[in-house]
Amino acid sequence: MAGRPPADLSEAAACGYPHWSVTVRSVCLLIALFQVLPDAPLIVAANRDERYDRPAVAMTVLREARPRILGGQDKLAGGTWLAVSEHGVVAGLTNQPSADGRDPTKRSRGELPLAFAARATATEAATAMADELDPDAYNPCWMLVGDRDALFSVGIAAGSRPEVERLPPGLYVLENAPLRSGSAKAARVAQLVAEARSAQPDSGVLSTITALETVLRDHRPTIAESRTDDSGRVWPPEIFAPCVHTPAYGTRSAMTVTVSAAGLPEVRFADGPPCLAAMREVTGLWAKASSGEMAG
Repeated sequence: MAGRPPADLSEAAACGYPHWSVTVRSVCLLIALFQVLPDAPLIVAANRDERYDRPAVAMTVLREARPRILGGQDKLAGGTWLAVSEHGVVAGLTNQPSADGRDPTKRSRGELPLAFAARATATEAATAMADELDPDAYNPCWMLVGDRDALFSVGIAAGSRPEVERLPPGLYVLENAPLRSGSAKAARVAQLVAEARSAQPDSGVLSTITALETVLRDHRPTIAESRTDDSGRVWPPEIFAPCVHTPAYGTRSAMTVTVSAAGLPEVRFADGPPCLAAMREVTGLWAKASSGEMAG
């Protein structure tokens, strides 16, 4: 069960949780299966972790037209953590934790998934944004951007250009660390995905979605004890589970996106931790796009 929100941030600090756990504002777990299933070239599953008192909408229409885009919305900064367009471009981010916390003078990272998903293809998004985006204008983060035909890892940190890498087919797990950082949590989540898929009656799309949603609900931490980093911050083991519950901070919503070989993406979401809130389909939010009125 999720713990209650703290009365104030000093209470969160008293609970022993690190500073970033009350300031982080994006998905802390992204899972992507790219060109693994012929009928669904891209499947993305995500848990969004956040402090409990930060207002947000778990699912809404982020952009009405050209293209129509769905995703969650942070009600303070106005951005999103994961966006999907009617054309099947999916863009999600995880924050890069900083010892000094978020720099309030920089632009919201939540602008980025919407900007990438607004492009016609993932390749166009990665190419154009690599030329246009100034990484130093944003607090650092990592992204996955993909569609039916391509998947990219995008690193946004200090420097003149984003670090963009086109990824081959496979399973990818991104948390609050670089894609190939050797993260224990990412390795454990990849193992859980393999185990959950093998437990299904077949390897089809529906079974794969069921497997991914099983992983999103998992509370088992990768590590058994709290860790203290070089700056003295305490990292409780609950932070290292796919589904996070701490007194101040935890998994606030979940989302899966299935981009089939043709047609509109299929989006499911939970308005709350997926261990407690049911996953719901949002096909109706594509209504205007499917009529052609909103196609760009």
